[in-house]
Amino acid sequence: MTTKAASIEPVREAPPLSPWTKRLLTLAALALLVGAIAYMEQPGFSPYYRRIANLAFIYVVAAVSYNLVNGVAGQFSLGPNGFMAIGGFLTTLLMLPVARKAQVFFLQPLVWPLSAFSVPESLSAGLSRLLPGGAGAALAMPLGFLVSLVAAGVAAAVGGLLVGVPSLRLRGDYLAIATFGFGEIIFVLANNLISVTNGPLGIRDIPEYANLWWTGGAAVFTVWVVQNLVNSTYGRALKAIREDEVAAEAMGIHVFTHKLLAFVVSAFFAGVAGGLLAALLTTISPSLFTFMMTFNLLIIVVLGGLGSTTGATVTAVLYAVLQEALRAVEAPMRLGPLFIPGVPGMRMVAFSLLLVLLMLFYRRGLFGRSEFTWDGAWHLTWRVARGVTRGLARVSGRAAGAARPPRGQ
Repeated sequence: MTTKAASIEPVREAPPLSPWTKRLLTLAALALLVGAIAYMEQPGFSPYYRRIANLAFIYVVAAVSYNLVNGVAGQFSLGPNGFMAIGGFLTTLLMLPVARKAQVFFLQPLVWPLSAFSVPESLSAGLSRLLPGGAGAALAMPLGFLVSLVAAGVAAAVGGLLVGVPSLRLRGDYLAIATFGFGEIIFVLANNLISVTNGPLGIRDIPEYANLWWTGGAAVFTVWVVQNLVNSTYGRALKAIREDEVAAEAMGIHVFTHKLLAFVVSAFFAGVAGGLLAALLTTISPSLFTFMMTFNLLIIVVLGGLGSTTGATVTAVLYAVLQEALRAVEAPMRLGPLFIPGVPGMRMVAFSLLLVLLMLFYRRGLFGRSEFTWDGAWHLTWRVARGVTRGLARVSGRAAGAARPPRGQ
């Protein structure tokens, strides 16, 4: 009797996905991303849209790492622009050819040893001895760029360690002010250390090393590392610190060590994002890393939802697209008899208004603290399919009832 009743009872919930199915779905999503990047890297694809995609991936790297501190650990930091500046300038100095360095630093020579070597050139000389036939020279550029990005991340992480040790003992507004001061110190140093950064003139004609393979790969790697960290015991400890530091410490969590870990990891990926940005734009100057860079990242993580890696990823892509789509509001326009001249900076006004409205009416952001999972997507698809099937069954039932002749005829 029980078996018959169970067979008649309609299935209400979606069957759970097996771990192998989730792995296959993840591989399929990665294959789709690789196919999209391969398509966009074709010579005939629009360079304009390719540039937007590159910026979107770089924003993903910076925003997801920034969200680790501000959203997951709950520490209000305002200094990622300083870490990005460290990574950007170090990547540039490591990748720029030696001859080009002598041309750029004409006011004051570049300091030794940065003036004496270039990572791709040094690697090319070494690899050519090991791999004859041009293979060593061909490997020197991508390998040199990888080494430079890692070095930029490590340098930024060391900067994060030096800043985090004294400042993470502070809380709330005091921490925000301390990290804001660090970003301003880096900005002032970049303007005045002419023998390192070339001052306000910056460095131009940097070879364009970054492409979608680099930026997309860095974005996927950042999301993978951060999300695994968030789902680990360290991540759960960070969430406990975010909710209540005193209670977390009472439960045996070493609050300062966990906050410092999040800060250093975030600084590492911010440095990588700065290096990718410099190699994409082919020019770098201190004005690229003002507080506006931090403000942009703050908009992204708040709009996406503080604490949500999915929200930071999706909003970073939307932000890069909207930055270009909203260029129209900065152009001169005519509304009937009214002529409105172009006002530079109106895009940031639009983003700021969006941020104000979100804080007034939807403080949790687009995703809150929710994350994308295959189980969640599967249950949503199941419910939608079930609703559509029921709707079609009702429509077909009504059509059959209308076509049936009335009784007695």
